[in-house]
Amino acid sequence: MDLKDQLKNLFPEHEEKDVKPTEEKSSLWLQDGPIICKYEKRKGKPITILEGYTGATTDFKALAKELKQKLSVGGSFKDDKIIIQGDYRDKIMAMLKEKGFNVKRVGG
Repeated sequence: MDLKDQLKNLFPEHEEKDVKPTEEKSSLWLQDGPIICKYEKRKGKPITILEGYTGATTDFKALAKELKQKLSVGGSFKDDKIIIQGDYRDKIMAMLKEKGFNVKRVGG
C-alpha cells in the first residue's frame, strides 16, 4: 500500500486535481552585453558578485531575490551589484543562461 492509497483511506471524499506546472516567462529585460560574475573573498569569506546589468534596478533586485531563494543563501543588493554569500558561480551562471542572459566569468 503506497502513500496515495493510505491518503485515500484517510480522506475518502477528497478529489485529486491534475496540476500542471506552469512555465514562468522571464519578465526581466535581457541585455546585449554580458553580466559579469566574479568571485572575491571578504574578511576570509567567499562571495559571488554579479554586476553589469543595464536594465531597471527593480528587475535586478527581483533577480537577486530569486537567486537567493533558489540557492537558499544570504546576500544583498548594493551599488547595482548582487552580492551572494558563498562561491556559487557555476550554479548562478547556469541559472542565468537558462533565463537567456549572456554571462561572463571573471577571476578564478
